Amino acid sequence: MPEQSYANHTRLVPGFIGLLLAILLTFIGSLVNLWLSWGDHHRLYSASLIVVLDVIALFLGYFCRTFALRAQDRAIRGEENLRHFVLTGKLFDPRITIQQIIALRFASDAELPALSEKAANESLSADEIKRAVKNWRADTYRV
Repeated sequence: MPEQSYANHTRLVPGFIGLLLAILLTFIGSLVNLWLSWGDHHRLYSASLIVVLDVIALFLGYFCRTFALRAQDRAIRGEENLRHFVLTGKLFDPRITIQQIIALRFASDAELPALSEKAANESLSADEIKRAVKNWRADTYRV
């Protein structure tokens, strides 16, 4: 695996994207099936059940993704707060948002205190923080 940097730090899982695309296509197909079944009462029940199942699958995919990311965000917040405390003797400034903390995890120990102070004072976006990192600290565990 090449060294991680701003240019290549994003991670896409092809299986997740393929599954989401398949669910979306199935949902569209189920809506077409429901439309074509509208006048036929024998097919209408099963067609509507398929639509309901596809809606459930869409919500399930969304919730699985967002719940996992939220759990990772909480872990990152705790880890980075501890790292900042070890380096500076104090926790992050309360003005720093979770998105800023997630971006700060890429900063090396040497640049974390100054960059976190700059992020709090200037309300830097996550992207601005990542671009400001000079010595990239890789995070290969987040998906």
